[in-house]
Order: sequence, then structure tokens, then C-alpha cells
Amino acid sequence: MDSTIQQIFESTGALLQGHFLLTSGLHSDKYLQCARVLQWPQHAEAFGRELASSIAEKADFVISPAIGGIIIGQEVARFLGCRAIFAERENGNLRLRRGFSIDPGEKGVVVEDVITTGGSTSDTIQVVRHHGGTILCARSIVDRSGGKTLLDVPYRSLWTLSVPSYAAIECPQCLSGSRPVKPGSRNLA
Repeated sequence: MDSTIQQIFESTGALLQGHFLLTSGLHSDKYLQCARVLQWPQHAEAFGRELASSIAEKADFVISPAIGGIIIGQEVARFLGCRAIFAERENGNLRLRRGFSIDPGEKGVVVEDVITTGGSTSDTIQVVRHHGGTILCARSIVDRSGGKTLLDVPYRSLWTLSVPSYAAIECPQCLSGSRPVKPGSRNLA
């Protein structure tokens, strides 16, 4: 499966090379722009089906951190037969908006496009718990930590790869004078 997903990322121009500032604040020479893959409904559908097939327990909802996880979360929810919601950052914190709600005791799945450190996924888990919900598991299309991401719920990805990332003061590209670009959706300011 890994080689098929890599081929899809390469053929859609979603595997970028350069100097990037990641959502986590780390720097990397590779960036996975899932939006370029998910713009093709057949890829979103296939990835959603595959992620949903690994979830045995019945979920009441799928929740994704905005904006990257919204499309794949919708697809997973479609295959699970439940609703899809998302959490958005407001003043730096993830929260439910747009009339979304989670009733106490409801069971959910967190779905993300790419996980590097697991920060947005962990924040999303906390949103659900704050509302009295339970998280069954977390899923992502890509785990770029090489399997090192630690979450306090069962986690699985479709494609696990190890892409080095660095703090700015240790980044080889920064040390050589290069400035990173921020192609992601969250502004770190």
C-alpha cells in the first residue's frame, strides 16, 4: 500500500521538495500537500474507504482538525455511516464552531490528513473529551514521523514514512541561509 500511496502523491504533485515550515513549527526539506491529492475525488474516496475499513467499532461521528482533515474526514464518515464534523482554531485553540456539537457519551474517530508530531490530533481529542465524548481511535493518510507519533488512543495511518524535521536552530537549510516557506493551512505567526 505504501508504494501505491507514494505514487499517487508523486503523480499529483503532492510530494514537495524544498525548505518548509511545518504546522508543528519544525522545518523539513519535504512537504506532503494532501490537498493536491484530495482534490481528486477518486483518491479521497479510496483513502476514506481504506481508513474506514480499519475501524471495527461503531462511531457516532468523525472529527477532523480544520482545514487539512476536513475532506478525508468526510470520506471516512461516509463509509462509516456517521456524521462528519471539524474543529477550528480560534485564538490559537481548537474548538467546535458552526453549530457542531458532541453529546456526552458519543463515540468518535479523529481523522487527519498528515501527522508529524500529533499535535493537532491530540488537540482534537481534547476537544471531544471536553464535550464528554469518547475517542475510539485516530487515523491519518500519512504519518511522517516514521511511526514515532504517540497518541493516547489507538492510531493507524495508510502511509508511514520517516521524513526528518528540525527545530529552526538545528535546521541544515536555515544554517546555510535558506528561509522556509509555509505551504500549510495554519499560520503560526
